[in-house]
Amino acid sequence: MATKSTIEWTESTWNPITGCTKISPGCKNCYAERMAKRLHAMGQPNYRNGFDVTIHPHALELPLSWKKPQTIFVNSMSDLFHEDVPEDFILNVFETMNKANWHRYQVLTKRSERMLAMNKIIPHSKHIWLGVTVENADYKNRIDDLRRMNCDVKFISFEPLLCKLGGLNLKGIDWAIVGGESGPGARPIKEEWILEIKEQCDEQGVSFFFKQWGGVQKKKNGRELLNQTWDAMPETVLV
Repeated sequence: MATKSTIEWTESTWNPITGCTKISPGCKNCYAERMAKRLHAMGQPNYRNGFDVTIHPHALELPLSWKKPQTIFVNSMSDLFHEDVPEDFILNVFETMNKANWHRYQVLTKRSERMLAMNKIIPHSKHIWLGVTVENADYKNRIDDLRRMNCDVKFISFEPLLCKLGGLNLKGIDWAIVGGESGPGARPIKEEWILEIKEQCDEQGVSFFFKQWGGVQKKKNGRELLNQTWDAMPETVLV
């Protein structure tokens, strides 16, 4: 349920929940769905339900066994704030993150409304980062929800970036990740869309991370923008 990650902006993944349902255009070619179907076909027990939302209580305390501090992407194969995940289980995930507080956690959701609804009961800590995905201009409201959260570090994943976003209010936001879609059926990304975001990050003091151009052959396309890589992270210290 936890593995070293090839995702450029994290080190490991931890999946006490697997499975999800499509909620917006960025979900169309979901990499997690493709992976879950493969693992189900291989007989992997944690994917016995395919990509249906499934909680895994046996994986809840796994970060406690990782003694070396690391950055952990929480639920890379799901969405912690999915409507089918019981509130108590969400709070149990936060309880583990607070117990294993030598790690840094990255929680990313498209369900910002539910996240915000739980804001007052979530045990926030400096080492738990919360983020939202914004793939097109119709979902910039997720940034507003994120801004109202009580967490210390707030980040946005503009991946897959599907169109020009226009003006962004990044007040209170610490970090922006931008990336193109990858894999079968990948939709194109344009440099001008990326630079528009980068310029606004620079102007508003937000750390900028360019993850990838994506495409069907994402390794070939690489991750250089303007002939260099952009790997800025928020300046935080592990507790």
